[in-house]
Amino acid sequence: MTVETIATQPFQDQKPGTSGLRKKVKVFERPHYLENFVQAIFDTQPNEEDAPLVVGGDGRYYNRQAIQIILRIAAANGCDRVILGQGGIFSTPAVSYMIRKHGARGGIILSASHNPGGPDEDFGIKFNTPNGGPAPEKVTEAIYSATLHINRYHQLDTPDIDLDKLGTTLVGDMRVDIVDSVSDYADLMEELFDFEQIRSLFQSGFRMRFDAMHAVTGPYAREILENRLGAPAGTVVNGVPLEDFGHGHPDPNLVYAKELADYLFGADAPDFGAASDGDGDRNMVLGRHFFVTPSDSLAVILANAKLVPGYRRLAGVARSMPTSQAADRVAAKLGLNCYETPTGWKFFGNLLDAGRITLCGEESFGTGSDHVREKDGLWAVLFWLNILAASRKSVADIVREHWRTYGRNYYTRHDYEAVDSKAAEGLVNALRAQSATLPDQKLGSYTVDYTDDFRYVDPIDDSVSEQQGIRIGFKDGSRIVYRLSGTGTEGATLRVYIEAYEPDPAKHDLDTQQALAELIGIANSLAGIRERTGRAAPTVIT
Repeated sequence: MTVETIATQPFQDQKPGTSGLRKKVKVFERPHYLENFVQAIFDTQPNEEDAPLVVGGDGRYYNRQAIQIILRIAAANGCDRVILGQGGIFSTPAVSYMIRKHGARGGIILSASHNPGGPDEDFGIKFNTPNGGPAPEKVTEAIYSATLHINRYHQLDTPDIDLDKLGTTLVGDMRVDIVDSVSDYADLMEELFDFEQIRSLFQSGFRMRFDAMHAVTGPYAREILENRLGAPAGTVVNGVPLEDFGHGHPDPNLVYAKELADYLFGADAPDFGAASDGDGDRNMVLGRHFFVTPSDSLAVILANAKLVPGYRRLAGVARSMPTSQAADRVAAKLGLNCYETPTGWKFFGNLLDAGRITLCGEESFGTGSDHVREKDGLWAVLFWLNILAASRKSVADIVREHWRTYGRNYYTRHDYEAVDSKAAEGLVNALRAQSATLPDQKLGSYTVDYTDDFRYVDPIDDSVSEQQGIRIGFKDGSRIVYRLSGTGTEGATLRVYIEAYEPDPAKHDLDTQQALAELIGIANSLAGIRERTGRAAPTVIT
């Protein structure tokens, strides 16, 4: 087996977004495209002897082929050992845990998260650093810079290996340990949560449905929920990971997980429903005839953490800027610091590593804690199960009781997907240009208090992130936020977030879109969404 040095040329479009490099499969299949990016990782990261590299993905189309390429490049670049999930499968939070458990040099995760999979759909790759978290901006910028100047990559001339056979194999001199993707992660969950109490809940006749959406969490959910916690067989549906996610869109929200939502709002609804996404880091939580917004979910988890063995002592909490301020109110009552960060899980990493926070969350169906350095969909589901088991209350009762105590933050997100990039940029630039004139203006029945383009100074390393979302705050505490997302693969995704606080319990059962109707109208007209994008309505409303 010999090391080959292959001549190549740079690609100009390999700048990682919010969570790695995401493109259509056909882009990654172009000669040298994936190889360039992987070589750039090895060119910019230290080669730590005896520190393994963790590799795995969500099983989407091109996952297996990409892993074989990565293994050949890793071996040629002097990597001593790779820890690989069986079949090339690893959930994103499981990769984070394995990096931390084994003192790895980092991990390469192959996923486009909640985006569709298949030959004509999406693929992605990202590098996680030795703390287990997504690479911070200084690392992704170094990788991107390397891709702009690359002229060669190294690979070992070796045949493919069997990705499904547990045990150790060699790629040249590099040891590849193919491990059970599920067991170590399941053991960790058993340490954090009261499994005996949750077993008792299921034994009492409690019913739930977990929709794995033919994505990576199927094997994890079946092992934990059905095998270890005693939920009836069939509790986990769509549990076999498929390369195209069963022709579905593995995004756990009310649009793409409509079948689950309809079941939870049906006549024979179970007590609890949940779903996770392509790579297992997002979650959706529902009760019987009740949907829990991700913002409320973070706040409820924070307020009830004392019921869960692994979380009886908390250091603090953080949320992304567009996430509703519901968690802030809980943190204030508990005497905890609450940090507001830009969107992107990497921004929680420094706070977690410094011990400033224990829990964190984003409105985009992501919740997590200091057990790993990624958001974790199944972890959030188990946290809710532990709360339900300890309180023996329904999901709806828990949330309504929370609103009575803290008030309700009515909150919605309107996504305009695959918008023409120039049109989206023009919309945002126009908002920036007019924002300075808005304070003290009357917009409908609301008066503007402040406007800004969110700027974050990291309290740990003083790094600065500019232009992280345009905020329009009103005198009564309501907010509108506009942000272009970096998780899509086509055009631009415009996200508009609308929030209003309601302290009166008599007004806590309004329809969210009705309660926010005037603010939604203000948000649309202020930005000229229809005029600038040609869109009469959002693609997805959450």
